[in-house]
Amino acid sequence: MRKSMTVFIAFAVLAAGGAAWADTTTVTVNATVTPVCKFTATGSISFVLDPSVGGNVSGTIAQPTFWCTKSVGYAINDDIGQHANGAVFRMQHATILTEFIPYSFTYTAAGTGAGPSSSFTMDIASMVTGADYASAAAGSYSDTVTLTITP
Repeated sequence: MRKSMTVFIAFAVLAAGGAAWADTTTVTVNATVTPVCKFTATGSISFVLDPSVGGNVSGTIAQPTFWCTKSVGYAINDDIGQHANGAVFRMQHATILTEFIPYSFTYTAAGTGAGPSSSFTMDIASMVTGADYASAAAGSYSDTVTLTITP
């Protein structure tokens, strides 16, 4: 019994001595959420322009969608399309490369993101005036507008 008591006391002294050598520190943890905006769907605009009917024609639009990091302001810009004349958007005829039809192209260009689970649908509006297609050559016309979204 005496030997057991001696061993117990030795362990108790070692444990108490070990606690005296203990020390602590802290670890700082940081994170940065990157401001990001991503388009999730492309869009399209189509017009059926019938000179016999005339009048202004609004485009049938499939709106692009996008999301941005929560609480991040964003701006959307366009390149005025491939066939612009100054600041005027224009579609070019498929085979008569000197034929163009002007069109309007508007949308809301700024806002604040709500995170990837909260997509936004753009609000593009587009129109061709009757005067701009009344004397146009028959056939297909097209343009491509590139949108850029920046956080």
